[in-house]
Amino acid sequence: MATIKADEITKIIREQIENYEQSVTVDEVGSVISVGDGIARIHGLEKVMAGEMLVFPHNVLGIALNLEEDQVGAVLLGEYSEIEEGDVVKRTNTIMSVPVGEALIGRVLNPMGQPLDDKGPIVTEKRNPLERLAPGVVERQPVREPLQTGLKAIDSMIPIGRGQRELIIGDRQTGKTAIILDAIINQKGQDMICIYCAIGQKRSTIAQVIKVLTDAGAMDYTIVVAASASESASMQFIAPYAACAMGEYFRDSKRHAVCFYDDLSKHAQSYREISLLLRRPPGREAFPGDVFFLHSRLLERAAKLNDANGGGSLTALPVIETQAGDVSAYIPTNVISITDGQIYLESDLFNAGIRPGMNVGISVSRVGGNAQIKAMRQVAGPLRLELAQYRALAAFAQFGSELDKATQAQLARGERLTEVMKQDQFVPLPVEKQVLIIFAGTNGYLDPVPVSECRRYEQELFGFVDTNHGSLMKELREKKQFDDGIRGKITKALEEFKERFSAS
Repeated sequence: MATIKADEITKIIREQIENYEQSVTVDEVGSVISVGDGIARIHGLEKVMAGEMLVFPHNVLGIALNLEEDQVGAVLLGEYSEIEEGDVVKRTNTIMSVPVGEALIGRVLNPMGQPLDDKGPIVTEKRNPLERLAPGVVERQPVREPLQTGLKAIDSMIPIGRGQRELIIGDRQTGKTAIILDAIINQKGQDMICIYCAIGQKRSTIAQVIKVLTDAGAMDYTIVVAASASESASMQFIAPYAACAMGEYFRDSKRHAVCFYDDLSKHAQSYREISLLLRRPPGREAFPGDVFFLHSRLLERAAKLNDANGGGSLTALPVIETQAGDVSAYIPTNVISITDGQIYLESDLFNAGIRPGMNVGISVSRVGGNAQIKAMRQVAGPLRLELAQYRALAAFAQFGSELDKATQAQLARGERLTEVMKQDQFVPLPVEKQVLIIFAGTNGYLDPVPVSECRRYEQELFGFVDTNHGSLMKELREKKQFDDGIRGKITKALEEFKERFSAS
C-alpha cells in the first residue's frame, strides 16, 4: 500500500498556489459597475479592443468605445433594460460586424442585420466589420461612369458619378428623400444595388419609403437599413456604418452599389448623445471633437476601385438637414468639406412650385462633366449658360421696365428652361429623353410655346418621338453622343413635332 507523505502534498499545493494567476479570469470576463441611458461601465476586460463586440446577459450586445484605466465604457445595442449592476460581461474577440451578401437584397433590416420585414431569417455566411479602412489613393481610379438619377436638373447640371460622394442638403420638407427615391427607382436595369439607410426617422416615414419602392418594383435591387427615431442612440450611431459595410461587399465583388444616408444630421446628434453619456469632453455645439472624423471615415469608404482591384464602385449620397437654410452651421460645413459637391434644396423654390427645388447657383458637382455621357455634356453646356444669364437678368429685370428685344428673349428662354427642369415625383426620365428636351429648349424650339404649355409640350414630344422616331432614341442611347447624323435626325423630328404641336 502506497504511503501518503504529508510534506509532498504540501509541496504540490504550495506550487499550485504560487503559479495560480487570477488575472486570467479578469482578462476575458468583466462585471457591470453601472448601467443607464444605453451606456454600461464595466470593470475587468483588461485586454478588450476598441470597437470590440461584448456579450451581456439576455443576448444583449455592446460595443467597447471608451477604454479607461480602471473601467471600460460600452454602448448597449438592443433591449438593454434587463441589464443590471453586477452582470457578467464576456469578450468575443471580434470587432463589431454585420451580415453581408446577396441574401440581403430586397430585405428590411436593423443596423445589426436582423430582419424587420417578417420574411424569415437572413441566410448568409459572410460578415463585414462595421469599421474598415477606406481604400487608399493607389487603389482608386477617377470617377468617370455616370450614375443617372433620372432627374433632368441633376443629371444635366450637377451630375453624379459612380464612386462619388454627393451631399443632398436642405431644410426639412424640401424634397431630399424624394430625390433619393427617384434615383433608386431609376436604377432599374442599371446593374446597381441601392442601400437606403434611414437614421432617426419616424417609422411611418420609413414604411412609406418602403411602400413606394415596393410599388415601383425597386425592392428587387434595394436593401433598407432602418434605425427609427424610437431606437436607441447607439443603434442610430451604427446604422450608416452597417449600410456601408453591406455596400462594400458589392464594391469588393466587382459590382456597383450606392448608399443613401438619410440623414447624417441625426447621426451626428446620436453620436453626440453617446459621447456626452460616456463623459467625453464636448466641443463646439456640444459635439465631441471627433465628429468630423465620424463622417469622414464613413464617406471616404465610397470609392471607384481601379481595374486591378476589380473596378467595383460604392457611391455615397448623404443627406444633411439644415435649420432655416443655414449652410454654414457646424455639421453642414463639415460634411460639405468631405463630399465631392452638394445639391442644395431651397424651401422658397420648392414652395414656388420649382421641384426639385434645387438652387443651381450654390449646388455643385466637383466631378463635373466626367460623370456625364458625351451627349449630355454637349447639351448641358449651353443649358448652364442660359440659366446663369437668366438668373442674372431676372434680378436686374425687376427694376427696369423697358427691356431691349435681346434681353426679353433671354428672359423668355430662361423661364421656359426653368419650367422644363421641373419634374413630377417618381417619374425619372431615361437620359436620352433628358437630352432630347434640353436640346429642344436650348435650340429655341420652346421659345414660341407659352410657359404654361411647356410641360404638355414635353409629354407630347416624348410620345411623338417614341411613336414615330423610336430608332432615334435607341441610336442616341447606344452611341451616347451627338454626331451630325443624330443631330440632323433630332432637328428633323423637332421640326415635324413643331408643326403638329402648333396645329393642336
